[in-house]
Amino acid sequence: MLTAMNVGSSDFILIEDLGPKRKISVKEKVGEVENWFEKNLRRLATWKTITKKLPVLTWARTYNSEDFVGDLVAGITVGLTVIPQSLAYSNIAGLPAQFGLYSSFLGALMYIFLGSCKDVPMGPTAICSLLTYQAVRGYGPMHAILLCFLSGVIQFLMGIVGLGIMIDFISDPVSSGFTSAVALLIISSQVKDILGIRAGGATFIEMWTSILEDVQNTKFWDTIVGVICVVILLLMRLLSDVKLAKSTHPDNWTTFQRVVNKSIWLISTSRNSILVIVSGIVGWYFCETADEPLKLIGPLPPGLPAIQLPPFSTMKGNHTAGFFEMVSDMGSGVIVLPLIGLLENIAICKAFANGKSVDATQELIAIGLCNIGNSMVQSFPCSGSLSRSAVNNSSGVRTPLGGLYTGLLVIVALLFCMPLFYYIPKCALAAVIIAAVIFMVEVRVVRPIWRSKKSDLIPGVATFFFCLILPLEIGILIGIGLNLISILYHAARPKISMEIARGRGRVPPSHARSLSHLPVCGLREHPRHQAQRPEGHPCRHRLLTHLRRRLHGC
Repeated sequence: MLTAMNVGSSDFILIEDLGPKRKISVKEKVGEVENWFEKNLRRLATWKTITKKLPVLTWARTYNSEDFVGDLVAGITVGLTVIPQSLAYSNIAGLPAQFGLYSSFLGALMYIFLGSCKDVPMGPTAICSLLTYQAVRGYGPMHAILLCFLSGVIQFLMGIVGLGIMIDFISDPVSSGFTSAVALLIISSQVKDILGIRAGGATFIEMWTSILEDVQNTKFWDTIVGVICVVILLLMRLLSDVKLAKSTHPDNWTTFQRVVNKSIWLISTSRNSILVIVSGIVGWYFCETADEPLKLIGPLPPGLPAIQLPPFSTMKGNHTAGFFEMVSDMGSGVIVLPLIGLLENIAICKAFANGKSVDATQELIAIGLCNIGNSMVQSFPCSGSLSRSAVNNSSGVRTPLGGLYTGLLVIVALLFCMPLFYYIPKCALAAVIIAAVIFMVEVRVVRPIWRSKKSDLIPGVATFFFCLILPLEIGILIGIGLNLISILYHAARPKISMEIARGRGRVPPSHARSLSHLPVCGLREHPRHQAQRPEGHPCRHRLLTHLRRRLHGC
């Protein structure tokens, strides 16, 4: 037993009682545990906590017909975007095309109940697809499905213990450097399909080395069709800015102008679906008439995927690989991918939050459960997509229920349209990806960062180059490490500004990074006053001592 005895105004003596201690019985320990559980269950059972964990209970009470129309239009529009994108993203992940569609419906349906942002459509993304490719390393779909399950479990557990704040350690420069490197890697990975050749590689250098080794086998028609598709997609993207009216405000448009402008916008938004349909017709024509047809997707199994637990073992060569061997094969990607998925999702939520706060912990729980559910329908890891979120927002989505119609449209495609996907050229899907990710290269952020704080460019540029020359998970970890070092460096050297008043005059302010860098023992005076003050004047010592006490809490 410990007791304290007051001796003076600021002194005390700590006395330890060495007598026998009373043993706590098992019954008392069980009672303490029961009280702890009861206390936390009461806290979780409040209506405020329930609505926070199930956001659907908040907006469902005020749902009306206007919300229904907005969600229906937005859901169908996003569905027309997600179908060709999911076919293309499965190619980035190194998986058969049907796995992209498997990843696009159940997560979108689950996010309706769990998600806190109306604009987020859950599904495959370019970044998660590339991270999946680098983590799976050609081992096949079983590893990708298990990766989806493990990512969901990690994200869910992080949300339960409130680790959403971890994304604060990834600064904007690091995020921009990572995103730009990913965009270049994705574009490089799709060049092989544009040229109709075979190539591989996990890093930027490996990809281009492989491309140059097989460039002599470039197929003429694949290249022509692929380049034309990229140009068409970029031109159709510009259509969204075309307005058949002098006024830019919709309230000043006539009915005819409103219909035409809305039609132009719809064509621009559905450009991926339109291109895939037209290129499918071209692919069918080449397949029927040409001696050397385009490289096509090929046959895809129709129907919905079987609902089953994710694989915890798989055949690997001539032996069965167990759970721990599969996890070892995927390496650090098991840890990095959930964090990047959260970062991507939170970035979207903040972009469309209109100044409102974003609950990163709830988003962790939401995307974690969505990935766990997706793994049971043979999906690879998913997150929110910025491009589809922009389409969702501009289409007038009102609530997360828009994901219902997106998911239903994907289910219809799985049930009835799979045979038609046979004729889609791979170069057209590569064009869809290139036209989407080319705008992810964030060159415009360099100048503002350079003007505001040049040292912030160091972790950003380092992340960019390390992600290009090393595996992505290693590059982002190096970037985060450099960012933490930068934070600690500046925290250890706080910038101090002082302004000393002397009568009617005022001495110019002094700036220093830390006490050790303060000029003239912590005070920079005007040269006129420096000449008048002796070197060992007591004012200098008192000022320095006062600053140290204030900064270090002494």
